[in-house]
Amino acid sequence: MDGNQGTQLIWTGAPTGGTVPDASVPDVRLRDLIDVVSSLRPGIESAELIDQLRALEDLKSAAAAAQARIAVAFDAAQRSADAAAGVPAEERGRGVGAQIALARRESPARGSRLFGLAKALVTEMPHTLAALDSGQLNEWRATLLVKETACLSAEDRCAVDEELAADTGTFDGAGDRTIIAAARAAAYRRDPRSVTQRASHAATERHVSLRPAPDTMTYLTALVPVAQGVAVHAALTRHADSLRSGGDTRTRGQIMADALVERTTGTTAGISGVEVQLVMTDRTLLQGESEPARLPGYGIVPAGWARTLLTPGQPALGGPRPGQPADRAFKVWLRRLYTAPGTGDLVAADSRARLFPAGLRRFIQPRDDTCRTPYCDAPIRHFDHIIPWRDGGPTSLANGAGLCEACNQTKELPGWTATTHPGTRHVLDIRTPTGHHYRSTAPPLPGTHVNGDPPVMAAHYFGDLFRGRHQRELRQPA
Repeated sequence: MDGNQGTQLIWTGAPTGGTVPDASVPDVRLRDLIDVVSSLRPGIESAELIDQLRALEDLKSAAAAAQARIAVAFDAAQRSADAAAGVPAEERGRGVGAQIALARRESPARGSRLFGLAKALVTEMPHTLAALDSGQLNEWRATLLVKETACLSAEDRCAVDEELAADTGTFDGAGDRTIIAAARAAAYRRDPRSVTQRASHAATERHVSLRPAPDTMTYLTALVPVAQGVAVHAALTRHADSLRSGGDTRTRGQIMADALVERTTGTTAGISGVEVQLVMTDRTLLQGESEPARLPGYGIVPAGWARTLLTPGQPALGGPRPGQPADRAFKVWLRRLYTAPGTGDLVAADSRARLFPAGLRRFIQPRDDTCRTPYCDAPIRHFDHIIPWRDGGPTSLANGAGLCEACNQTKELPGWTATTHPGTRHVLDIRTPTGHHYRSTAPPLPGTHVNGDPPVMAAHYFGDLFRGRHQRELRQPA
């Protein structure tokens, strides 16, 4: 993961204000089991190989069931500890999902979903949990059953779980769609009003998301009500068919994609007054080296593509469109970010301000790229003091970290601490209330250790796309 290279669990210490229970024997047994699986060698006969695959699949399901029980037990232990510490009832258990996520090497959002799955299986769906234990369901299909019954009360969910009785082999040979259909039908029979309300509530969850795709592409996804989605698709299809019949050489899919962008932005080429940021070395820009560049919010892009993006006509953005001016270009501001010799890390800068000023945020953004919490690759929303400002932490590059909103809020919970450690690149060490330490190292800047040498200069480009002549302006760092 680009945003958290070098992330690992460093060590385990005693939790704050308590002692570690004697769990050495179970841990040794689990390690022995891991060693057995690691030493497993494929069989010789085809039938034996298939048997091994099935047994390992059953083992994965049983491990998922065990993780669910452990997660619920951990939540109960944390809530008991919070109660003993006098934490108000409504605040007990906060941060449990984040700790489970770190232990399972998942993002905080994914960890919260896994924790919700565990609670539903252990407390309300014993038959589904038993099926997971025995390998009759895998974790994904158990998740589908939990998801489709989420709108029900605990009593009705237990009744649906008993009706379906997955542990009796009800879903042997059933695929995802069959399981979803059975769960929906059972849920509707139990509480049709809740299912109907769920469908009505779904419209409030409409949103638009963006995620990277291979080869400098991206997925722009809209979750909208079905009637609106069908209407948008039909309008784009009619527009594409009309242009195709008029001689447009683009494919139907290309025309639909171009029309979506152009109609949303209101410009012919789909780009107007947008700041595009590139991070690349001076050698990549000026000497034609092949060291890739980095586009914040997307990831690594080819060097040639990055250089082409900075030339008139912008063929890297998909080439000229019908009716697009041939001289369409953009101006570029060059911000030079110098790195420390031999490390590739950005040179420190600090400020006496309580909040990170814009210039300092522009240093942290390209350094961290994504949220610095281990396994979380969410976009950076907050520029946070690692050592809190109220505790004397400076507003500096070394004491700053880019975090998503959820991780920044989790870090403020009791028992969570963060520190920095010296290293070749910026290192963030996170300590959870249980005493576990997780370390995150900032990703290397483009050009780090190319041919054994750090980059001479990391160039941070801010392109403001506009209609007009191609211009380039060089500016010193703020």
